Amino acid sequence: MRLPIRKGGKYTFRETDYHLTPARYQELKQRLDYFIKIKRPKEAAEVQRLALMGDFSENAGYQLAKGRLRGLNQRIIDLEKLLSRAQIISPQNSTQVDIGHRVTITNGLEERSFLILGASETNPSSGVISHQSPLGANLLGKKVGDKIIWSRSKKDSDWEIKDIS
Repeated sequence: MRLPIRKGGKYTFRETDYHLTPARYQELKQRLDYFIKIKRPKEAAEVQRLALMGDFSENAGYQLAKGRLRGLNQRIIDLEKLLSRAQIISPQNSTQVDIGHRVTITNGLEERSFLILGASETNPSSGVISHQSPLGANLLGKKVGDKIIWSRSKKDSDWEIKDIS
């Protein structure tokens, strides 16, 4: 059976967003330290122990442990890359919307508040959105009193920026 060849979509090869809050940066740094100092030595010792059991080609436990160690090493490499390129979010100017600001918008009937952070820390249900999201990108650079058009549920509505903090 021939599998269909599919083209990558718009979000297939997204660039990693390196914007992190100081708390998230510290959390990732602690996770990296845990992986390097505690988890990797345990996994390496397990691989060594299983290697002593004989033939590598028929030793399923060895193959699985080796795969876990490779996966852990890849996570360590990814975390080191992320932390080395991290851009710590620290909002400076509160007259214009920027990453790290909390923005309150209103349409006259309803008022909503959003915290704009990097893509790895978003949680739209609690009001934390990415600066790369359609609404976040629309808000960046705006000032208090500016109007924006927010599309949700296939309806466009006019909103005004009420507060930036």
